[in-house]
Amino acid sequence: MSTEIPNASVPATAAVLYEPLLQYQRQEQQPPLELQRSQFNNTSQVAIVGSNLCPIESLDYELIENDFFKQDWRSRGKIQIFQYIFTKWMLCFLIGLIVSLLGFFNNLAIENIAGKKFVITSDMMLARKYMAAFLVFTSSNLGLTLFASLITALIAPEAAGSGIPEVKAYLNGVDAPAIFSLRTLFVKIVGSICAVSASLNIGKAGPMVHTGACIAAIMGQGGSKKYGLTWKWLRVFKNDRDRRDLVTCGSAAGITAAFRAPVGGVLFALEEMASWWRSALLWRAYFTTAVVAIVLRALIDVCLRGKCGLFGKGGLIMYDVTSANISYHLKDVPPILVLGIIGGILGSIYNFLLNKVLRLYNFINEKGIGYKIILACCISIFTSCFLFGLPWLASCRSCPSGASEPCPTIGRSGNYKKFQCPPGYYNDLASLFFNTNDDAIKNLFSKDTDSEFHRLSMLIFFVTCFFLSIFSYGIVVPAGLFVPVIVTGAAYGRFVGMLIGSHSNLNHGLFAVLGSASLLGGSMRMTVSLCVIILELTNNLLLLPLIMLVLLISKSVADAFNGNIYDLIMKSKGFPYLETHAEPYMRQLTVGDVVTGPLRIFNGIEKVGNIVHVLKTTEHNGFPVVDEPPLSESPVLFGLILRAHLITLLKKKAFLRTPTPIGPDAFVQFSSDDFAKKGLGNGDKIEDIELSEEEMEMFMDLHPFTNGTPYTVVETMSLAKALILFREVGLRHLLVVPKVPGGVPVVGILTRHDFMPEHILHLHPSSARGRWKRLRFQFPSLGRLIREL
Repeated sequence: MSTEIPNASVPATAAVLYEPLLQYQRQEQQPPLELQRSQFNNTSQVAIVGSNLCPIESLDYELIENDFFKQDWRSRGKIQIFQYIFTKWMLCFLIGLIVSLLGFFNNLAIENIAGKKFVITSDMMLARKYMAAFLVFTSSNLGLTLFASLITALIAPEAAGSGIPEVKAYLNGVDAPAIFSLRTLFVKIVGSICAVSASLNIGKAGPMVHTGACIAAIMGQGGSKKYGLTWKWLRVFKNDRDRRDLVTCGSAAGITAAFRAPVGGVLFALEEMASWWRSALLWRAYFTTAVVAIVLRALIDVCLRGKCGLFGKGGLIMYDVTSANISYHLKDVPPILVLGIIGGILGSIYNFLLNKVLRLYNFINEKGIGYKIILACCISIFTSCFLFGLPWLASCRSCPSGASEPCPTIGRSGNYKKFQCPPGYYNDLASLFFNTNDDAIKNLFSKDTDSEFHRLSMLIFFVTCFFLSIFSYGIVVPAGLFVPVIVTGAAYGRFVGMLIGSHSNLNHGLFAVLGSASLLGGSMRMTVSLCVIILELTNNLLLLPLIMLVLLISKSVADAFNGNIYDLIMKSKGFPYLETHAEPYMRQLTVGDVVTGPLRIFNGIEKVGNIVHVLKTTEHNGFPVVDEPPLSESPVLFGLILRAHLITLLKKKAFLRTPTPIGPDAFVQFSSDDFAKKGLGNGDKIEDIELSEEEMEMFMDLHPFTNGTPYTVVETMSLAKALILFREVGLRHLLVVPKVPGGVPVVGILTRHDFMPEHILHLHPSSARGRWKRLRFQFPSLGRLIREL
């Protein structure tokens, strides 16, 4: 497995050390030039993907404009170009269709599995078999969690967690093995169903985003060769640029399938996921989410006719509050401001604690698969004990007269769970704990229920959900954060509404909606997309001004403490994510100050043995190609060739007996599919290629396969400008050329690791004073708090 290690640099003053690489007068060719520099890039080349430590690489979003590419495109007619455009739209349609069907199946399966579990437990409670009910409830949760953790740890560790940090890093240009594989997709679907049905305080929205991205990536690469599922007509999309667009559409479709929020899904992909955006991609993403919304609407109609099982009503989160008579005045604004401020503080505390817990879990997960399984099972047992034991603390409440549904609720979801109460009474805490998170949110958002819950019950539910969601995320199962944050925020908002009481015109259900918005804004730090998602969830446009106000305040307050939750998770996992802004100290440094060594250079016509030696002794993924006399009057940079392309040439044995240009015969033995991008870990390796001694003495003409127009910057360019170019264009390699020509034609290569603050500040520690100094309040360390207590 190759990893991307930044290539080297030499200062312009080292030009006098340069020697010609190719001497046509000699029978023996000199080895390729290695230009040394004392500094090395020590940034990590691995990251935690799911629950496993894996090597990572950068993606090639740049078009490789070599002679072979130009010849391939010239040979395409209007029919092939039309086929390419039509197929891209058809793929968007298929992504939307498949994601909507999977989303519907996920929700329906969770509703029926969890519903059946609650019915059996409730029947035992009705018969006063409390211990048997507890054992059945705990063992069923444990069994579901054990199965989900086993298939995740053994089959696809990449499926652990929500998957949003991995997809976001991919769209930023970071590739990791198997994050979009068929087995990851399978485990993500099955594991998410089992884990959510096990009453763990996790959500299914994050896994749906990863599921949509997996479907898009698999379809974009023409299927899976490993499982014999390939389609030749899709191989035209086997490049990182087209796959990036499809993955963006897939992530938007995933949010739409989870929340039935097509516009919110597009905005989520734009605001949170994608690092590159354009109008054509916006149009395709919108088309994809529209397909999801239409299919879900049709499937919901089927379920409403009672054809989806015992509990199936589509299983989709949709909290309709349109019938609520909303009227608010100026005196309602101060409570909303307080709600937003406290929500921002709670969101930042949530992020802080979750980040600490994830670091602890990473330490435990490093010890092996057994520890991962035990950790997941322990969290399941503790969760079951809390969910079954805490309702006993609540007193029974008499059923309200004129309730909109039967009271007490026996054997199904509803607002009035009987639990241990006598006839005519219900347990308000059990009505929240003994339901799926979706039904709990519906209960909290419901109108005309201001007297349904007790303050103490709501406080217990809020504190329990707050900490259970923190400790449940990070175990080796597919788990999301959206729904737990929504239900926790809803409990917080409803509790604030209870405290305010008659001093506000807003009912407790609307306070719950605003509480969810405040905690989402404080934790995830999104504004536009969250606002639209909540509006599409509640189906009430009258809430728009209040939701906007709450989101703006909570995000602003939380930003004073730490970053958004997905950025914190990406950082803890070790993904080299390129931010949109450049630090001030980057304007004081040049690109020549950060490039590191060693750098390997090939000649335009190179000896096979030299190429094999370099590929076996280095792990670089890009090599400058330089022309020497007699091919040019002086040393000149011809372009850049990729490691994967060199291995393809060696595998095809495109060798020459003499160091002469290959001419038009270069295109005869190759097809565009030979140079198509393979998934990380699935490409050919140099160790697998066997060559004879005679072949090692032959030559290869690299000119037709070299990118003759790579992006280059002068060594005196500021690092900030280079970062903006690198990120906006989506580069993997950025060549650094000397300011004064005449010597070495290239002095280094920049990769994304060279822009990482860890690397820059390691080389120039004094630059740390030039970092952005945001107004941020630091939370005390957990260790110091424990010592003080």
